[in-house]
Amino acid sequence: MPDIADTQASPCSVLELRQYTLRPGQRDVLIELFEREFIESQEAVGMTLFGQFRDLDAPDRFVWLRGFTDMPARAAALSAFYGGPAWQAHRDAANATMLDSDNVLLLRPVHPDSGFRPGARPASGQSTTQLVVATLCHFAAPVDAAAIALLDDAITALLVDAGATILATLVSEPAPNNFPRLPVREGEHVLAWFMAFDTIQAYLQHCDALAGSPAWRSAASELQRLTMRSETLRLAPTARSRRLHPRDA
Repeated sequence: MPDIADTQASPCSVLELRQYTLRPGQRDVLIELFEREFIESQEAVGMTLFGQFRDLDAPDRFVWLRGFTDMPARAAALSAFYGGPAWQAHRDAANATMLDSDNVLLLRPVHPDSGFRPGARPASGQSTTQLVVATLCHFAAPVDAAAIALLDDAITALLVDAGATILATLVSEPAPNNFPRLPVREGEHVLAWFMAFDTIQAYLQHCDALAGSPAWRSAASELQRLTMRSETLRLAPTARSRRLHPRDA
């Protein structure tokens, strides 16, 4: 089946990046349960699930992304799902796999057109092979225009020149958590970009290209001056994860 854009997905101005630390050996257990019971049941109440991933650098970490049209829609959708039959029936089994599910960042697109563009889910027996790499830059204060301009005017072009496909650029959503039953990391200030590569080898070649670029070293140094720290997530999509389309496609 061709991978076509999902025209049913609504634009999402609010996203959750959720990183779960699981009990040893339980990641595949949770993924099987999640993909069987929690995809359609969440989307039926108004969420968009952009992807589910295995963290390649943390064998007990499960990462996933879901989006909402806005903050009021988030509160309504979460209330409907967590009070609904799918979660009530399977929450004990899901929670039994987890050590921590509170590592959650609330994000929004940097610009109206810089959010994720979800494609269709793979047909049965197929899978999405793209590697997704997220870079999260943490700031001491709200991300300002200088940092966004650096991303827009220099960093993005250098990443693309080195072989990356840009999927989304995001920044922290400052609104208070309006579903306190699920904690989020409030008061943090993050600028993030998500990239796709066809293979891990393509990503490694990308890293080599950046390492050899004086322009990249200059831009990265400037970004480092503005930030407290940064982290990189290398994410392998699960069997039912959507393929994510380039931001400018």
